[in-house]
Amino acid sequence: MVRGIVSPMTEPAARVRNLTKTYGSGQALVRALDDVSVDLLAGEFTAVMGPSGSGKSTLMHCCAGLDTADSGQVLVGEQDLTTMGDKALTRLRRDEIGFVFQSFNLVPTLTAGENIVLPLSIAGRRPDRRWYDVVVDTVGLRDRLHHKPNELSGGQQQRVAVARALVSRPRIVFADEPTGNLDSRAGAEVLELLRRSVSAPPEEGGGQTVVMVTHDPVAAAYTDRVVFLADGRVVDELRHPDREQVLEVMARMSAPA
Repeated sequence: MVRGIVSPMTEPAARVRNLTKTYGSGQALVRALDDVSVDLLAGEFTAVMGPSGSGKSTLMHCCAGLDTADSGQVLVGEQDLTTMGDKALTRLRRDEIGFVFQSFNLVPTLTAGENIVLPLSIAGRRPDRRWYDVVVDTVGLRDRLHHKPNELSGGQQQRVAVARALVSRPRIVFADEPTGNLDSRAGAEVLELLRRSVSAPPEEGGGQTVVMVTHDPVAAAYTDRVVFLADGRVVDELRHPDREQVLEVMARMSAPA
């Protein structure tokens, strides 16, 4: 069984080394991550897939500094999240990490435009106006900036959430099941936006690094690479995946030993 996937070919935006995370104790002990090592490569769109309980979201949350592991390392750039104090970790999440939640996590009393710049406002920073305009035009919400979340469709709300994650120019964007609450059309809009945020020229809003947890083979086919987890371990990888290849790996993973 593969313990981890470490690539020397491209500069990693984040590196995970021998990460272990458990919950509970005694007979109720659950090993959510079991000695995981993986590079999350800069300038790529990576999907993390696996059965329910495989450790996908735990890995994502540890990489984004939203959860802490029992042992091992998470490095974003050259900064080791596992040795940081709360203030430094808060600053890193604010300045270098974007996060897109399945449930959007928009503030209902703020407009779309205000939600997009909220992290910068909290940090006391003004958005780079040119970059803000690029991001807003990339997500296609120029005419909806003054609408509040309850006046937007689910797909539009998630596009606001993606814009919020991109506007501070983070080193890496994590997206946890970003299409899970969307219908297929709205989900495709969000996936195309994430794909474009990686592949487009930087002056058009591209050049980003995105890591997405998903259970959907169609969503995974938008990415450059899929990393598969099972029982808290990295067990397989696909590059340039299509839907059929993803389904084949998932069927193999679910087959009886």
